[in-house]
Amino acid sequence: MFNLVKTPLRKIALAATVISATLAGSNIAQAAEKPSYRLAWTIYVGWMPWDYGAANGIVKKWADKYDIDIEVVQVNDYIESINQYTAGSFDATVMTNMDALTIPAASGVDSTALIVGDFSNGNDGVILKGDKALADLKGQNVNLVELSVSHYLLARGLESVGMAERDLTVVNTSDADLVAAFTTKDVTAVTTWNPLLSEIMAMPDTSLVFDSSKIPGEIIDLLVVNTDTLQQDPKLGKALTGAWYEIMATMSGDSDAAIKARSFMAEASGTDLAGYEAQLASTKMFYTPAEAVDFTNSGDLKATMAKVAEFSHLHGLLGEGAPDASFIGIETPAGVYGDSSNIKLRFNSTYMEMAAQGKL
Repeated sequence: MFNLVKTPLRKIALAATVISATLAGSNIAQAAEKPSYRLAWTIYVGWMPWDYGAANGIVKKWADKYDIDIEVVQVNDYIESINQYTAGSFDATVMTNMDALTIPAASGVDSTALIVGDFSNGNDGVILKGDKALADLKGQNVNLVELSVSHYLLARGLESVGMAERDLTVVNTSDADLVAAFTTKDVTAVTTWNPLLSEIMAMPDTSLVFDSSKIPGEIIDLLVVNTDTLQQDPKLGKALTGAWYEIMATMSGDSDAAIKARSFMAEASGTDLAGYEAQLASTKMFYTPAEAVDFTNSGDLKATMAKVAEFSHLHGLLGEGAPDASFIGIETPAGVYGDSSNIKLRFNSTYMEMAAQGKL
């Protein structure tokens, strides 16, 4: 009797152990199989929302909704963050439209501009010492981060007064050194972005002779995602886009929550609320997805990217062997600029449209 009872109990216990182990293994496997992604961000007025969203659980909330993990990582060096994305260390990162073309796309990494967050509307500018005008740049040295959007801004400014880069000398200077450089007697002109722009303009006897508000919509700030990753797991696009517009809704307006959010972003970017809001004032933020969709779907975006591609090719930024500006295909909702068989940069409004329609 004892054996009759004992044997089945042992079998049951063994079976329970096997089931338990199987379930545990299943749970481990499920946990291991949960997709995990990494997003990099760097300090800039239009990208601080990612820091806020991560710190306040908004990104996690949306990641949980789609049963994925998203790690948000700050990288101190902007270009390095793009290089790491291009090398595959991150699935997504923030960058301008020009850098999206000249770094990952030119390196052969197919990338998608998932979120069009804003465009610079005065956040980038050209400054001269003294009471000067843009035409006074002729024959001068201009210190800037060479081959950056500052360089592009300068070129576009020179076009507006019938000049070209051959009329002056570009001096490559790290953004970390620009403010100090402007205080020396040898430096008479710089091109840079905020918050450096504001720091230099606060110095006496300076003239802002050209800024990005003169070329609205050309220096665009994006969240870029690896296209293959996005296509393999659209949940990543949904989670990131959902999180972004929840952050936008939180930080816009004059509510206590909005001011608290902007104060967080100000402190994290090394300024105060007034300083951060001054930077926002020269940034055209797309607080609602509908605004971003309209901008992205406009034919103006394709025309802008053509200008950016031409500048990039002129300065050898489209990669070795690129025969012309159209070498890399750029897909926009209004059509493709460049080689449609070599598309490496895609502006995709699909997820922003889903946000606008409340479908995330």
